[in-house]
Amino acid sequence: MQSAKPVDTQNLQIFVTTAEERNMSNAARKLGLTQSAVSQSIRQLEDQFGVVLFNRERRPLMLTPAGLALRTRAATLLNDLGHLGAMVIGASRGVKPDLRIGLVDSFAATVGPQFIEQLLAQSSTLSVKTGLSPFHGEALIARDLDLIVTSEPLIDFDNITRYRLLSEKFIVITPRARGLVARNIPELKRLSDTLPMVRFNRQSHLGSQIERFLRRIDVRVPFKLETDRADTVTSIVAAGVGWAITTPLCLLQGAEYSKKVKAHLLSDSQSDRSLYLLGRRDEYDQLIRHCVTVTRELLMSTLHQRLNMIDTNLQRLVDIEADAHAAE
Repeated sequence: MQSAKPVDTQNLQIFVTTAEERNMSNAARKLGLTQSAVSQSIRQLEDQFGVVLFNRERRPLMLTPAGLALRTRAATLLNDLGHLGAMVIGASRGVKPDLRIGLVDSFAATVGPQFIEQLLAQSSTLSVKTGLSPFHGEALIARDLDLIVTSEPLIDFDNITRYRLLSEKFIVITPRARGLVARNIPELKRLSDTLPMVRFNRQSHLGSQIERFLRRIDVRVPFKLETDRADTVTSIVAAGVGWAITTPLCLLQGAEYSKKVKAHLLSDSQSDRSLYLLGRRDEYDQLIRHCVTVTRELLMSTLHQRLNMIDTNLQRLVDIEADAHAAE
C-alpha cells in the first residue's frame, strides 16, 4: 500500500542521478555514497509508491514507465528547489519569480520590446500576452496576469492600482492618394458618404470608445467593415478601401503603411484615449512603480521622435505623463 508520508528529496536526487547514469555504482561515485546506500534509497522510493522504477535485468539499467514518469517530474521539482532560496531572496528585493504581463497591441508593437527587456531583470521568468484590453482586464482580476498595459482602467473594480501612462487624441486617417479632408464634423459626415469606415473590433475598448465618440458628435456611419488590429486598419486605409478613426500610437503600430495615409484632427471636437498600467493593490507595489518609471522614460525618449518621422503634427497629440503617480 502506498505511503502518505512526504517524499524524501534526497531519495529523489539519488533516483534522478541513477536514472542519468543508468548505473548504481556510477551514481554512488558521483554522489559520494556507497552502492548499497543508493540501492536502499531506490528501494525506499519503490516501496513508498508501490511501483518498480528500474528494470534491473537490463544492463545498463532501464527505467520502467513509472520510472520515466517520476524522472521527468522529479527533475523539475529538484530544479525548483535549487532555485527556491534565490527566489525568496529576490522576492524580498522586489523581484517576482514568475511575472505575467498583458500588453495592448498598440503598446506591444511600439515600445513593447524595450519594456520587456527592462522587465527581464525583474523576474526569473517572464510571460507576455498581447491582444484586446478587455481580455487583459478579466485576466488581471482572475489573477491570470500580474500587470497589464491597457486602455481600460477598470474603474468599477476595487483593489486595482492604476497609473496613467499617456493620453492621445483621436485622429481621422484617409487614403493619401485620394486627397480627402476631414478637418471638422461636417467634412467627416461628407467623408462617411464617400468611403466606408474601417472600424476597430467592437469587442476592443478602443472600438467602443470610437463608437461613443461618433454618437456624441452625431455622425451616423453605416456599419460595413471591422478588424481587430491597428496595423490592419491602417493598411486597409492606405490601400484606398476606406477611412478610419484611430490614434497616433495605433498609427505608429502600422508605420509601414502610414506614409500612404493622411492624418486629420477634427478642430471642433474633443476626444482622446488613455493608456494605463494596472496591477493588484498591495501586490508587488515596488515592481509596479518601477514599471511605470521605465515605461514613462521609454515613451519620453522614443515615442515623439518616431511619431515625428510619420507626421510632424502627431507628436503634439500625445501627452505623456510626467510623473509616476497613481491615478485613482
